[in-house]
Amino acid sequence: MQRVMASALFRPLTSKWGMQKRWVDGAPMEALASKFIKPNDRLNSFERLEIYNRQYWFRVLDCLYDDYPGLRAVVGERRFMKMATAYLTQYPSDSFTLRDLGNRLEQFLRAEPHWSAPREELALDMVRFEWAQVVAFDGPAHPPLTPDDILDTPPSKLQLRLQPYLTLLELNFAVDDFLIAIKKRESDVLRGEASNAMNSAPKAAVVRKRVRYPKREKVHLAVHRHDNLLYYKRLDQEAFAILTSLSRGITVEDACLEAVTASKRTDVDWSAEIKSWFDAWSALGWFCRTP
Repeated sequence: MQRVMASALFRPLTSKWGMQKRWVDGAPMEALASKFIKPNDRLNSFERLEIYNRQYWFRVLDCLYDDYPGLRAVVGERRFMKMATAYLTQYPSDSFTLRDLGNRLEQFLRAEPHWSAPREELALDMVRFEWAQVVAFDGPAHPPLTPDDILDTPPSKLQLRLQPYLTLLELNFAVDDFLIAIKKRESDVLRGEASNAMNSAPKAAVVRKRVRYPKREKVHLAVHRHDNLLYYKRLDQEAFAILTSLSRGITVEDACLEAVTASKRTDVDWSAEIKSWFDAWSALGWFCRTP
């Protein structure tokens, strides 16, 4: 009964936001509903089941809508809702928490790029960036590393583990700046609508200014949290390379040597630069103890 109930809830709604009249085998949905849902003095079995079917879809679509404002801006509002419905039909919720709803959205867009055409690359960058924020916001954390933990370990043997809520992203577009502009635009619209609502005389609708799509640009980002607040930080290419190597279990000495050797920058005091990076990363708590 639980499997049938879940299947009924996960079935997409009609274009008029109602439950489909036919089951997957073509049988009347009302007949199926009557097998495990009792009618009452106000609603029949179909109508009672429809309430749950509708509320499931309203909730999950609303959640994706709120979690992915950047992707909405890339693909457009109407296409986003159609894409979200197709995505959730293929990958229905399988977790107790709504934060996991988008964990296969990148996979879905790679398999079905027509949903984000003609800006497929930008959409993939954005969905990776926005999912990284979900991970950073409430992903698990381990106790941060202290100087005493590594005091006697030479760099040639020292391996540093990164916090699981930290995501490193190599992107082709400046989606961080683009998302900031999108959120500012939406905030301005909300403030304008609230201002209109507070006045007795109606005013013209607030104009939603178009935000230009970002140009192609190589960007390296670290998405993380600090003191329970969400942040994203741009990284130099060499710093990104060091952190990426550390995440793969490479020693500190080898990670730094590889990054410096591959760098095209020759006018840098690498000892001072690398020290400043590690000081900042340690202060942010990016390194953690092995659980």
